[in-house]
Amino acid sequence: MPDATPAQTALLDQLAALTELPDVRDRADGAREACTKLRFHEALRRRIPEAAAESRVRGARASAALDGAELPVDLVRELMSGARGWPDDLDPGLMTLKGAVAATAESERVVSLVRTAPLQALARLHVAAAAPVVEGDRLGRPRIDDEDCAELVDLGPAPAPPVVAARLAALSEMVVAAAGSNRVPAAVVAALVHAEIASIRPFVHGNGLVARAMERAVVQALGLDPTGVAVPEAGHVAGGGPAYLGSLAAYARGDAAGVGLWLAQAGEAYVRGAAEGERVSDAVRAGRLT
Repeated sequence: MPDATPAQTALLDQLAALTELPDVRDRADGAREACTKLRFHEALRRRIPEAAAESRVRGARASAALDGAELPVDLVRELMSGARGWPDDLDPGLMTLKGAVAATAESERVVSLVRTAPLQALARLHVAAAAPVVEGDRLGRPRIDDEDCAELVDLGPAPAPPVVAARLAALSEMVVAAAGSNRVPAAVVAALVHAEIASIRPFVHGNGLVARAMERAVVQALGLDPTGVAVPEAGHVAGGGPAYLGSLAAYARGDAAGVGLWLAQAGEAYVRGAAEGERVSDAVRAGRLT
């Protein structure tokens, strides 16, 4: 990798400082250890694609649940595999699930873009996530002019489009700088990406789904879980919806305590997500997906 530019070095210094907030490094180390353990699961010697596919099923289900659509995993699996077709008329829950399914599936395809073109990956994830709801030129592009967003209201008002543009540029710089260095744990980078997308809400619709799909792609692209078998979305669900939203709201405040709270909680979610990946791997090895 080429040497970091002075601007990238300064950015990495700032990110490294966040890692020293209370509990953040310990949780990031725990996430790395849990994902390393998952990587050596016996089922993943030959059956990574099968396990990764089931991870995406459970990830899509969990992501939809965090947006208020709780549906059976068997239904999600059938819809993702094509064994069951989508109804012609989708109720709100199935519409949310359809976006979650598409975005989670797309996360696998944008992994190669994350390290060098994160905003292109983000646009593709939004096209996938929001297609059931958003039409026309609003798909795949950030909000402009007077466009607002009414999602994730617990995090406060969504920033105006000029602020969104600046923060997306900073987000892209952060991911590219972190991808070229080992100074910042991948768990911290993935958590920052998730929270920043949720906080700025760059799109008119689908921001939560996009944030979690992008987090999944970053977790894989930066090597925390290169197999794509961990289920970070399930880790967030396991901690409870109120805790998830509360820690995101704390991050959105922008102070060190709030940012540290989110980063520590996200690190714990990755540990739980790796444990869900182990359950996936156990099921694949036993031939019993449930």
